[in-house]
Amino acid sequence: MGQSCVGNWVNPEAAPTVSHQLAKLEGMIGRQLFVRAARGVSLTPVGEQYLKEVSGILHSLAVATERAASDVSLDCLRLHSSPSFGLLWLMPRLEAFRASNPDIQLNLSCSYESLHFSRDKIDVDIRHGMPNWPSYEVRTVQNEKFAVLTSPKLLAQRPIQVASDLLDCDLVLSEATLLKWPQWFAQHGLARPERPYALSFDRSYMSLEAASHGLGFALESTLLAQKYLASGALVEVAPESLSAPVAAHHLVFPKAHSSFPRVRRFLEWMESELGHEFAY
Repeated sequence: MGQSCVGNWVNPEAAPTVSHQLAKLEGMIGRQLFVRAARGVSLTPVGEQYLKEVSGILHSLAVATERAASDVSLDCLRLHSSPSFGLLWLMPRLEAFRASNPDIQLNLSCSYESLHFSRDKIDVDIRHGMPNWPSYEVRTVQNEKFAVLTSPKLLAQRPIQVASDLLDCDLVLSEATLLKWPQWFAQHGLARPERPYALSFDRSYMSLEAASHGLGFALESTLLAQKYLASGALVEVAPESLSAPVAAHHLVFPKAHSSFPRVRRFLEWMESELGHEFAY
């Protein structure tokens, strides 16, 4: 059962070799795993359950095969991250990771795509969203919060004391975040402002950059905004009353990867950089 069998259909051009293998597998199990049709082959409910239960074993076998065939003198940690976390939080810290782990090579890719760990050779995926990945190990970044952020110059011009003060302000919308302006206003018992947003972006780093130039008020993660806050390019507006906790970033990986020394060392380093342990 290779990659061609994992989806809903098997390409008919793979016959007759694949068909013979599938029939042999059904004969060994004694149950029908596949439904044959003109378009190809799809899984029965029994087949879907069987695939779910053996997928972890197949992945472990693929990993072991890859490691055996690779150059053992090179240990490459392959990371995939949501774009803003990769650029704003992880990238500035990679030099520190390399300094403390000089024997580990790093490969980092960033996108919002859902990559396949085995096919795309990813060790750890740093995802943004709700932690709903029951078949994987998940380590959630704690103590992250969303806050209203803007430039010191704009805040001096438009002082903000309570949530309603923002109703007639220029707001920057981050389209990909877990908490957006409509939900934030609802949490404060207010309806979304009728006026359009001043700007909207599909990447948090763009919203933060726009806010730092005084183009409006952004609702963003203080974890991602650490560099801006530390430099004074952004300030947090009324932090005690206008911020909201959120669990937005998670380290996700197959259970088999937890046995890799490079993954364990990366997780330990991440905890030391964050200053706290992950939530499980």
